Amino acid sequence: MNQPEFWKDQFRAKEVSQKLDDLKKEVATWEKLRQEAEELLEIAQLDQADQDVNLRKEAEVKLQELQKQYEQLEFFTLLNEEYDRNDAIFSIHAGTGGVDAQDWAAMLLRMYLRFCEKKGFKTKIVQESRGQEAGIKSVTALVQGAWAYGYLKAEAGVHRLVRISPFDAEKMRHTSFALLEVLPDLGDLKGIELKEEDLKIDTFRSSGHGGQSVNTTDSAVRITHQPTGITVSCQNERSQLQNKEFALKILKSKLHQLMLSQRKEKQNQLRGEAISAEWGNQIRSYVLHPYKMVKDHRTKYEVKNPEKVLNGEIDEFIEAFLKKGIRK
Repeated sequence: MNQPEFWKDQFRAKEVSQKLDDLKKEVATWEKLRQEAEELLEIAQLDQADQDVNLRKEAEVKLQELQKQYEQLEFFTLLNEEYDRNDAIFSIHAGTGGVDAQDWAAMLLRMYLRFCEKKGFKTKIVQESRGQEAGIKSVTALVQGAWAYGYLKAEAGVHRLVRISPFDAEKMRHTSFALLEVLPDLGDLKGIELKEEDLKIDTFRSSGHGGQSVNTTDSAVRITHQPTGITVSCQNERSQLQNKEFALKILKSKLHQLMLSQRKEKQNQLRGEAISAEWGNQIRSYVLHPYKMVKDHRTKYEVKNPEKVLNGEIDEFIEAFLKKGIRK
């Protein structure tokens, strides 16, 4: 950061500055824990005769508090894969279940946005396709924050919802599916070269929330990488150029992921096998009727309060996944 050329690239400078702030906070947290532990150790080393009863009780309470803090920090040692510190790009796709599935996709989006908010992550919707009646058909979002990919990679897969459908006049029980895909944000990958002749670029009018010039010009961009068939789109930026740049960024991350999956030792490490959002492929079930439960089928971890989970309280599921050492 002390280099004279550093601030000329504002985008990179901002990323590096954020990384430095995150590292400083991480070190400060460990240092504070170490200092408090040393103070507690001094009390423990006093002779019993020199220890006041109230002081011992305070020390016992402090020990329990430090143990909880340590367990929370110890969790980060589970995030030791190559891209765990990176920002994340996630996409949600409505699967089998019609309007109910589109509504379920919207519920999942809210859940993950709430989770990110609690973690202090910044989120930005870059592409959204709304359902005609309700919900969303698909959505893509950027999540910025330390360990964003490390957290969210545990959530990749098919999510299943069982409930009484609010769209069924007969109030029948319906099962809906949605697929969550998660990629690490790899920045400007210089090792991935995109040839102009391999790209099919389409522009269209955005169908997003609006904003200055968003819905009045053909600013939305869809890019298809013809050799692989991978398609990405971005529509929520104000200009066509910004949408194109971000779409290319996502495309490069997807191509990099594809390259890794072709190597046997890294296959399925980042995204997992190509699966469809339907019965039998779910990683987690959210049951709202006839009983209430959320169960992860990979770890067998379950809770009886789906409302809390749908409000973004998913840390325990992520921790159970990482502790079990599961790699899809």
